[in-house]
Parts: sequence; C-alpha cells; structure tokens
Amino acid sequence: MVAIAKKEGGKSMKLQDKIAVVTGAASGMGKAIALTFAKEGACVVVSDLNEDGAKTTVTEIEAIGGKAIALKTNVALEEDIQHLIDTTVKTYGRVDILVNNAGIMDGMEPAADIVDEKWDRVFAINTTSVMRSTRKVLPLFLEQQSGVIVNIASAGGLYGARAGAAYTASKHAVVGFTKNTGFMYADKGIRCNAIAPGAVITNISSTMTNINEYGAAKQQLGLALNPRAGSADEIAKVALFLASEDSSFLNGTVVTADGGWTAY
Repeated sequence: MVAIAKKEGGKSMKLQDKIAVVTGAASGMGKAIALTFAKEGACVVVSDLNEDGAKTTVTEIEAIGGKAIALKTNVALEEDIQHLIDTTVKTYGRVDILVNNAGIMDGMEPAADIVDEKWDRVFAINTTSVMRSTRKVLPLFLEQQSGVIVNIASAGGLYGARAGAAYTASKHAVVGFTKNTGFMYADKGIRCNAIAPGAVITNISSTMTNINEYGAAKQQLGLALNPRAGSADEIAKVALFLASEDSSFLNGTVVTADGGWTAY
C-alpha cells in the first residue's frame, strides 16, 4: 500500500492511496488531470509520447508533495500500452484508475476528402488505444473487484460537425465503447464513464495539419454558438468527480462539459 499524507485537519483526499494512469499527460487536459489527481492523494503514472513533457509534469507533481512516474508511451502501439500497464503494476502493485485522455484532431476533412492514412491514425490514437488500454486493465479490475475508467470523448462524439469526419467518428466510437463497457462490468465493481468537453484551451490544435477549407468553414457555423472556451483545469475537476466515490452511481454515461455550447 502506498502511503499518501492526508490534508490538514485530517480530511481524507478524494483519491487517497489510489494508483492512476493518465495518458496524454504531458500537456493540456491530461496534465491538469494528473496534477489534480496527485493533489487528491493519487500516485500518478504520467504517460505521453512527449517524454520530456511527461517528466515536467512529474516534477510539478513532486513539487506539491505528490508521487508520480513518467513513462514514454505511443498509445497507437499495442506493445507500448502493455508496457504502460505492466510497469504501473510492477511499480505500484496495482491500477485503480485509468484515464484515456491521449488524442489528436483531424484536419476538418469531410467524408469526400478523407485519406486512409489520416483516418487510420486518428482511430489508432483516439479509439483503438482506448479499447486496448481498457482491455489490459480489466483483468486487474476484475481480480480486485474494483476500478474506474474515465475516457475523454468530445462534444464531437455527440454531434456531427464539431470537427472533421474522422475525428467525429472516432469520438462517437469512444462514447459507444464507454456505454458498453460500463454496462458489461457494472456488477463487477467497475465503472466506465466519459467526459465530452467542448472547446477547451489546450495545444491539441498543434496536431492539425493541412486544414480542409470546406470542412473548417462548415464547422465555424457551430462555433458561433459557443458561449466560451473552457480551461483544462475545469475538465480536470470533472475527471476527479468521475474517478472518485462522489460519482459512485454513475456508470456508462457521458458528462458534457462545454459551458452550454450544445444546450442550444
């Protein structure tokens, strides 16, 4: 058992002694989630393709008295996901929480302009990685009869034109996978939920190349309805809620966190 200090006044932290794996945690929402989880008592495995960025996140966690390790992970590779979870178990003895946050955008391409290479890459990172990491932790969760999975979906996984066709389809798949997983293992002490963020200020736009003018113009129509952009910290608070016992009766559902964008 990993010992984590309690907050002043003896109040337990929301993730006291939990072991959490967060993918894409070198920046943006993943980094904010990792830091928030650490503040609430979790030991965090900071996973990202950007190893230097992951190490920086660990340094920031350690600076606030938390515990974390960094692991370079290409979530598009099965062997990297295997290594991620195996190393977590070797280091901490178990996994309690999995946050599937790693993801990339497409280039706003509508269906007629999709190329197979872009489609395959978007799905490998946004969708297949979620399946593989979930598949990897489930035997652990089943053995211990407990475990929480938080998937980062998107408003683009609920509606049709918040991005291009590939990204939209990939995030719709994450939503469906979340619902199926939550239902299938609900009686095993396992919960699986997702967050559907709206526009959030992160560096994910850096993954966009060769922006499709037609698709981008169409997508702008919906952006005109967006009340405001959110922060990574605001999404991290939702992730904390879903990872903790505060959401013990939530399973197989999607929490939309978009400032009211999709309420129209």
